[in-house]
Amino acid sequence: MPPLSLAAGAGLSGSQSVDRALGLLSLIGREPAEGLPLGEIVAGSRLNKPTVRRLLLALMRAGLVEQEPLTRHYCLGEEAFVLGVLAARRHGLLEMAMDSLRRLAGETRDTSFLTVRRENYAICLHREEGTYPVRTHALQTGDQHPLGVGAGSLAMLAALPDDDVDRIIAANEAVLLERYPGFAPQALKADIAETRQRGFSINPGRLVTSSWGMGRAFYYPDGRVAGALSVAAIDSRMGTTRQAELSALLGREAARMEALLAQMFVARRGSEARPAPRRIKTGRA
Repeated sequence: MPPLSLAAGAGLSGSQSVDRALGLLSLIGREPAEGLPLGEIVAGSRLNKPTVRRLLLALMRAGLVEQEPLTRHYCLGEEAFVLGVLAARRHGLLEMAMDSLRRLAGETRDTSFLTVRRENYAICLHREEGTYPVRTHALQTGDQHPLGVGAGSLAMLAALPDDDVDRIIAANEAVLLERYPGFAPQALKADIAETRQRGFSINPGRLVTSSWGMGRAFYYPDGRVAGALSVAAIDSRMGTTRQAELSALLGREAARMEALLAQMFVARRGSEARPAPRRIKTGRA
């Protein structure tokens, strides 16, 4: 990655420039994939427009920010994605999940995914291809959707407390209605109730026609949602009988992930015993 040089700001020290640039990066990264216009970045950062422009140019030179040619919105760049993947490997979640993803793809012959939460959105951290000749391409590594859109994303949303669910759906309502008409708030709430009742999520081709997915959330030892494992296939491979088979496989791998996470927490805290994973209680069935 090229060096991030931010010394051009008038009257700004080097460290002050870096702090402000990282603040812009965080601001842009919290938004959906379509990015933010310059005016919103200026308003959100409380910096003047010339300073914001200089800092954005520096971030663009480093590959951390890109500007969409049509909308002129600023969004995270390719280098930010690479760093995110490296950070995930560093913290162990992706590396920890690889055996589960390979087992799921190998046993089902379909595509498996690891999805993690980022505030009100879900990000596909990895896609593991199966061997079945007809595959679904609804979700790619790095794709970002509002929580609830997609099987893994829905599994995570349904695993959150009711207050968090209501807040997230309200925050995402505008983008859901504009870009995801099959995932209107009331439809999502019905999906959440069904997911909680079944113990796994289903996306019946609502994001991409004929592309179905099933997901299962897994948890940190303290009960927080860590991520979700999911499997996607064409609709003809997602009948009721196979849903039961896939649910068992996803449940097995989710349990393995929780066991590995528990071991990791024990290793980090020495030999101190940790309680068994605790599910956060949700009020709606």
